[in-house]
Amino acid sequence: MSWNDPNAKLEAQNYENPIPSRLLILQTLAKLTEATQPQLAASFGIDDPEQFDALGNRLKAMVRDGQINRHGKPYKYAPVTQKDVVSGTISAHAKGFGFVVLEDMPDLFLHEKQMRWVFHGDTVNAIGTSTDNRGRTEGIIVEVTERQQNQFIGTLQKDDEGYSVILASPNNHQPITVTDENVQAVGAKQGQPVKVDIIDWPNQHEFATGKIVDVMDDDNDREVIIETTLLNYDIPHEFSAKVLAQANSYQEPSAKETKGRTDIRHLPMVTIDGEDARDFDDAVYAEKRSGGNYRVVVAIADVSHYVTPNSALDHEAYERGTSVYFPHHVVPMLPEVLSNGLCSLNPNVDRLCMVADIKLSRAGNITGYEFYPAVMHSQARLTYNQVNAYFDNPKDDSVPESLTGNKDVKKSIDTLHQLYEVLIKKREQRHAMEFETVETYIKFNEEGGIDAIVPRTRGDSHKLIEECMLLANTCAANFALKHELPVLYRNHDKPDSEKTMRIHEYAKNFGISFPEESPTQEDYQRLIEATKDRPDAVSIHSMLLRSMMQANYSPENIGHFGLAYDEYSHFTSPIRRYPDLMLHRAIKAKVTGKKQPDMDFSLEEAGTQTSDTERRAEKASRFVESWLKCHYMKDHVGEEFNGVITTVTNFGLFVTLTDLFIDGLVHISNVGQDYFVYDEKQQQLIGQDNGNLFGLGDQVRIKVAAVNMDLLQIDFELIEKLQASAMNQTKKDNKKARSKPRSTAPRKKANSTSKATNTGAKKTSSTKRRGSRSNSNKGGSKKS
Repeated sequence: MSWNDPNAKLEAQNYENPIPSRLLILQTLAKLTEATQPQLAASFGIDDPEQFDALGNRLKAMVRDGQINRHGKPYKYAPVTQKDVVSGTISAHAKGFGFVVLEDMPDLFLHEKQMRWVFHGDTVNAIGTSTDNRGRTEGIIVEVTERQQNQFIGTLQKDDEGYSVILASPNNHQPITVTDENVQAVGAKQGQPVKVDIIDWPNQHEFATGKIVDVMDDDNDREVIIETTLLNYDIPHEFSAKVLAQANSYQEPSAKETKGRTDIRHLPMVTIDGEDARDFDDAVYAEKRSGGNYRVVVAIADVSHYVTPNSALDHEAYERGTSVYFPHHVVPMLPEVLSNGLCSLNPNVDRLCMVADIKLSRAGNITGYEFYPAVMHSQARLTYNQVNAYFDNPKDDSVPESLTGNKDVKKSIDTLHQLYEVLIKKREQRHAMEFETVETYIKFNEEGGIDAIVPRTRGDSHKLIEECMLLANTCAANFALKHELPVLYRNHDKPDSEKTMRIHEYAKNFGISFPEESPTQEDYQRLIEATKDRPDAVSIHSMLLRSMMQANYSPENIGHFGLAYDEYSHFTSPIRRYPDLMLHRAIKAKVTGKKQPDMDFSLEEAGTQTSDTERRAEKASRFVESWLKCHYMKDHVGEEFNGVITTVTNFGLFVTLTDLFIDGLVHISNVGQDYFVYDEKQQQLIGQDNGNLFGLGDQVRIKVAAVNMDLLQIDFELIEKLQASAMNQTKKDNKKARSKPRSTAPRKKANSTSKATNTGAKKTSSTKRRGSRSNSNKGGSKKS
């Protein structure tokens, strides 16, 4: 041994043919900064093959334990220092692995052993140790710095080792053990949903232990999964006593509160919303002016009057960021006494509001606007369906007396409809995008189960209100920019180059030019217009929509690509969105000559917070809807349905059922007896043996093969192709004239993960050793 090792004696005791200790390796790497295994071996004078291999094994172990990291090819090793430690949030996958989600750098991949410490949403310090063969940086957790939640909802189960609460995805990798005494005390039974508090957190060797605090046997599936989701996504859903006390302290608007405000109670303002709406943010009125010009008054609830800066109510609204919408359930940003009461522009009562009073030319161009605080009095609460019926037939029985019986309201609605037709032309001129997509809603029966899934229809009344809101939002953004107000803008960036190239290649199918980079709204709209009347338009437009970037909130305005606005903000929904409330405060302070409020957060922090809470709400809503659809389809396994191919991948076809609007996957192994290759440019699977071709918009007959509730995946089996889309049929006819696709993906059998059981020794307490329980990790599928 030719090295001076501070741990030489210990190494000699443990190994017949000792190698440098971990301490010596770390000391040596600190001097070298980084080194390969051969370089380290040379520095230690190691030429014995056995010692060289042992050194390699020790280096791997040190990478595994987070003492050193490994990068490049050939592998170079370097010591881990404090600067290598990053902080992020855990994103758990139903199959047991996960990621540390980081800002401004790639996420760290976590193996199952690392995920043993954490739940989805926990905040951790971690280090990247190496790069796997898929290019992912693998990480290890240094410490858990914050737990997202300490209460969970799951299903009580029992096996040979005792009772456990099994959680739904994304925490299905973390069963929580509970005692027999606890189960008996609360009267819980196997298979029941229960709420459990954490007593001891999990570690490398033991599952978490907990205590059941509530048995949810009186709740239906929808209520249970919503409450579970609220906990799993850390969505605040209970208001504190202090917040409720502030909200309940307000009374109906008094003469003192209306003093100094513009009185528009004489205007026939109305609200137009959905049948199930309870909070009315906006009211509208329009009139014709001389020369055929227009005046539009958009009144928005003055939430800022009640939610005062930095108050308990304000802190709660900021923390929530947005209201969260689930099927037949809303988690409001504000207490209902405000959201459905004092702030809501209910009919036949005085309400405080902020007004965007907008002047437009007969061609729909904005010629002027002003903002002011006002008091209004809505003369009618109308629904979209009622107004649509009025537009179709004013004498329809469903049209309410509050519309047809009030000549001023009727005149305003007629004017709004005329203006809408003008604004639609303006929308077309600026090439704002109008995708043909389907939005659905779920109807429930009395027992809480799904009765039907039906598409939402958008008539002229929906689009009319949307155009009014867009007017107010753009004027508000212009006002804020002109006066340099401290607000958040609603930004939507251009598509990235990779997605643009994909659309460029796909557009060739329609003989339409689409730029390889930096597309304009006109480029997109040309493709939308060329395909909107096709039977596969929904499939095509869904793909175009997926190519868009996500919108976000920021103090810097970059415009809204999808809506084709150079400046855009959110002004019209302060009851349910915090950025709108911020904009109201800033505009009100400016127009009333008061000082801008000093907030407890910076604009940059608010941009991040409100963007994050919006994403959180969207993810939670999608999760609940997916769960409900999967739960519904469990009762239809083995049944056949018609569907349309909406996505093509190298591993199969995603099909949307025609009548239920539910998505499922036909794995490539269930597509048919052929050797299929994936053509990414054409978005097709092409059979090389029998000439079978499957692409976007093809109509198919499928059978429901299986439903995986852990992964929220519905598996379909292809029965037959019913009809090819026009484009795909043409391609099949011309297949011989085409060159063979370059990218291939051989047909594979569906992956299956067997349950692994390790019969470790049973512990006497409720804590269970990891590996002592059979834990199956199963295989997944899948608004401005």
